[in-house]
Amino acid sequence: MKKSVIPVSGMHCAACVRTIEKGVAKLPGVKSISVNLATERATVEFDERATSEADIWNAIEGLGYKVVRPEETDAAGGQETAPDREQTMRSKETASLRKLFIFALVFAVPILVLSFPEVFGVQLPAPYNSLLLLAMATPVQFVAGYRFYKGAFAAARNLTSSMDTLVAVGTSAAYFYSVAAVLVPALGGSAYFDTSAVLITFILLGKWLEAETKGRTSDAIRKLIGLKPKTAIVLRDGRETVVPAEDVAVGDVVIVKPGQRIPVDGVVVDGVSSVDESMITGESMPVEKRKGDAVIGATMNKNGVLKVRATKVGRDTMLSQIVRLVEEAQGSKAPIQRIADTVAGYFVPAVAAIALVTFGVWYFAFGQSFPFALSAFIAVLVIACPCALGLATPTAVIVGMGKAAENGILIKSAEALETAHRITTVVFDKTGTLTNGRPQVTDIATAQGFDEAKVLEYAALAEIGSGHPLAEAVLARAKADGMDVKLAAAAKFETVPGYGVSATVKGVPVLLGNRGLMEKHGISLGSLEARMEELENAGKTVMALAVRRRPAGLIAVSDEPKATAAEAVARLKEMGKEVVMITGDNRRAAAAIAARVGIPEAGVLAEVLPAAKEAEVAKLQSAGKVVAMVGDGINDAPALAKADIGIAIGAGTDVALETGQIVLVKNDPRDVAEAIRLSEYIMAKIKQNLFWAFAYNVAAIPVAAGALYPAFGILLNPMIAAAAMAFSSVSVVTNSLLMKRYKPKIK
Repeated sequence: MKKSVIPVSGMHCAACVRTIEKGVAKLPGVKSISVNLATERATVEFDERATSEADIWNAIEGLGYKVVRPEETDAAGGQETAPDREQTMRSKETASLRKLFIFALVFAVPILVLSFPEVFGVQLPAPYNSLLLLAMATPVQFVAGYRFYKGAFAAARNLTSSMDTLVAVGTSAAYFYSVAAVLVPALGGSAYFDTSAVLITFILLGKWLEAETKGRTSDAIRKLIGLKPKTAIVLRDGRETVVPAEDVAVGDVVIVKPGQRIPVDGVVVDGVSSVDESMITGESMPVEKRKGDAVIGATMNKNGVLKVRATKVGRDTMLSQIVRLVEEAQGSKAPIQRIADTVAGYFVPAVAAIALVTFGVWYFAFGQSFPFALSAFIAVLVIACPCALGLATPTAVIVGMGKAAENGILIKSAEALETAHRITTVVFDKTGTLTNGRPQVTDIATAQGFDEAKVLEYAALAEIGSGHPLAEAVLARAKADGMDVKLAAAAKFETVPGYGVSATVKGVPVLLGNRGLMEKHGISLGSLEARMEELENAGKTVMALAVRRRPAGLIAVSDEPKATAAEAVARLKEMGKEVVMITGDNRRAAAAIAARVGIPEAGVLAEVLPAAKEAEVAKLQSAGKVVAMVGDGINDAPALAKADIGIAIGAGTDVALETGQIVLVKNDPRDVAEAIRLSEYIMAKIKQNLFWAFAYNVAAIPVAAGALYPAFGILLNPMIAAAAMAFSSVSVVTNSLLMKRYKPKIK
């Protein structure tokens, strides 16, 4: 299966979204399609053996919309990126709407003046006045209004309807009735060219302002893209050479001077400096970097000269991964949006029916004049366009996810965003999530016949083939004590998941692991048992060593809780969330760590094998809880995938590879609470937008139909209806843009 993101122009409302989704879904091999009105992109997953990308392009264009194909925006001798293409498309659309609005306005103003001589004091002889109005209204109707006719005909061809249908029918009714009144005076009608011309002008104004405001919803992504350095100083043949940033290859050494942005992801090979990573991680304080430290491309070198060996370049850098993830997320569709899209699919024909009934009731039932009934008919058609309904969710998602990315929180899909605000239980993995993930050997206990050096030597040689954090702690202690630990020293090495390791060291069988491993092999710890309990009660992880199936000693390792872990747990409790810690560690050590970070003993799931973490998450879900699993995204992958929301913390530079639906770039557990808080904030904005979009139509349609006329003598002028419709969309987008003021609690 292939996934393709296709820029589409010419969409005006939620009905357009539904038309494209239904049309493309009919193609053979199309598994799924999601169209986003705010980003103007269609995300299609399809089988390349059954259909091609070109087939999808043709299908969309056959529905009356425009696909911006890559070759159309390729500069001579250069290739634009997807964001460049979409920005070019959006700029052209905005410029086109601005020109059409100005064109319509030039004619609409004199039409309005000549239509109300008693107000403006300008009047020509009747025949000339009417003919001049006809001459000026015609280019507005068919030049400025061409886009509405084009959209309406395309929708009709596909047996559907859209906002264009409503505008085209409403303005045409006013225009052609006026033409008949001018050219056939015997009919005795009046001209309403001002209605059709001003309607189109107002709607174009609204569309232009909507395009301008929509363009600002992706400011966060453009800001991130703008961070990419254009050039890099590369050390080649002992000389500094300035090259385009895209020409840097993996393995090159780049020189980054104070005030410059680092052009690649890499490792410092020389120099000391502080680096501002705030635009990537959201971390406000600069981070000190020295030899051996990893650096992130596009971050700012504050002071000192750094030499950095490139490990990732181009599309593989962390910045590029973040941009891709956020763009995909912004183009995704939340379940709540699908409801709005479904409603919009039936909305247009329902409004058309209401408009016809309105005309019939006033003209035939109540005996009102034809112009009166026509005015009510047009007002209903125009005021109820479902533009705001289609923009309510995607604009909030775009701005919100961009804001999250600015703060080092990557939400991979709108569905994850909607689920996150319903979380009731947060499950933390212990090692590397609530703790620093850098355990250190603190105690060595020995059995009779062994000393500390011998116990450490056997343990280190047994662990040499393991990549587990506990193994790294043992090896680090051995090297610090001056031991020469070599890979060849251990034979028949085997990892026993959840228990420890077995190996042959110097021809001797060795077991190193937890109490369960000893019990599995029928080995009693004897006099070491009491010491093991004492160390575990102190919150330490204890490994038992057996040599030739006899207990030889204990190695205690301590992994301190992160400085912010207790605050993270407290924040979640304040939000009413249940907090659970899950670990493969023994119960005593787990309970000690949990107590230090504020998790009650009832919330500790200890001695859980890696494969069983998924089952523990499932148990919580079966109890009716909405579960977020927080882990490192590697050992915890099954549990992250099983949870309602998987949150990968401390993603490093491989953010695109994480299992979690939410990725926290910083290694800070407080960001779990911040991610949930941000999700709740975004969902609140979406609900506000949907409420006002629905409420506007529910309230406006009866008023436009003349519900207030019998009691108050109020009939809504179609021009006011057009202005109200136009600015309803702008108000929804503006409400979403207010999210840019959001301030995280964690600084």
